[in-house]
Amino acid sequence: MAETHMADIKAPRARPLSPHLMIYRLTPVFVMSGMHRITGFFLYLGTVLLVWWLLAAASGPNAYAWFTWAAGSWLGQLVLLGYSFTLIHHLLGGIRIMIWDMTLGFEPKQREALALATIIGSVSLTGLLWIGVYVTMGWTPW
Repeated sequence: MAETHMADIKAPRARPLSPHLMIYRLTPVFVMSGMHRITGFFLYLGTVLLVWWLLAAASGPNAYAWFTWAAGSWLGQLVLLGYSFTLIHHLLGGIRIMIWDMTLGFEPKQREALALATIIGSVSLTGLLWIGVYVTMGWTPW
């Protein structure tokens, strides 16, 4: 009699472990969930900026002057704009999740409203922050 081993047994046809992405609807809640994860990753990268700033401040006037030149360039301003948006967006996403942790906002319309408030709030607050910074530094659009 032939001996069979588990490795010899044919497995049933392979099925996907999770539904395919084409099944999901692209809702604001779904997008904000992904954005929260992405902004969390970019916050780790932005920490390098903070370390660079602190090291430059501790290293003396030449190192700090080089940092301020880099941060003041158009590319540096763009990176800082992105970092501030990332920070604000991740904060508002965390507040949205905290609201859910209090078992509030689970109705479909409430979930959509919280997701839209997250994106609208993060864009608005980032814009207000940067306008405030430029006005404080003497820039006036009028």
